[in-house]
Amino acid sequence: MEFEAPYIAKKAQAGQFIIFRIDEQGERIPLTIADYDRENGTITIIFQIVGKSTQHLATLNEGDTILDLVGPLGVPTHLDPDVKRVCVVGGGVGCAIAYPQAKALHSRGIYVDVIAGFRSKDIVILEDEFKAVCNELVLCTDDGSYGKKGFVTNALQELIDAGRNYDAVIAIGPVPMMKFVCKVTEPYNLKTIVSLNPIMIDGTGMCGGCRVTVGGKIRYACVEGPDFDGHQVDFDELMRRNGTYREYEQHCRLMAQAEK
Repeated sequence: MEFEAPYIAKKAQAGQFIIFRIDEQGERIPLTIADYDRENGTITIIFQIVGKSTQHLATLNEGDTILDLVGPLGVPTHLDPDVKRVCVVGGGVGCAIAYPQAKALHSRGIYVDVIAGFRSKDIVILEDEFKAVCNELVLCTDDGSYGKKGFVTNALQELIDAGRNYDAVIAIGPVPMMKFVCKVTEPYNLKTIVSLNPIMIDGTGMCGGCRVTVGGKIRYACVEGPDFDGHQVDFDELMRRNGTYREYEQHCRLMAQAEK
């Protein structure tokens, strides 16, 4: 979905996100800026229909408006200037975050491999876009219905074993996926950056909802992230905290369906 947001489009960088509300009763939803067009003053988001708010968002048509939209938020992705080879690993809708990362790196002349993983062929996104901004795209599906059968971690291990000699890996997707990508890279002392998606409310570091433990210290993903050193993240804690409102989210989703 594309939003007209010229002030945000003017300043947006890879790795940053926005928070929006559809209306006064709506919750605050953080989503990564998947792409931006500074000339036309637009930003692009990619979302998966999961809960009540995304169900509502999916009903909007061209020309409709939302209540408010704030951004760009978060710290842009940063890699050392001497980095020459990077592997970007995206999982599911996390590929919407992986794409601007790969695009920005490729524009700097960095060698970029992309591994994109999905459950099945019917939910594959951004295949052509990735091909345009990387040296090699490895597409995986859990069920083997498209591309290579298997997980992104298997594909990453194969590329490492083949001697790709990456300077860094960027992993973005479901928390368990990022956790196991880090387990693959840790024995090689291979720098691994992950983009975290904790529960978030205000996006300014004041509410504390987005706190994560990194290197034994509390960090706030909205103002200090969303990128962190994956080898330092307490993924198990993050998974527990992200599940805090799962039952309530399920209730709201069912209520929204009943209202139809």
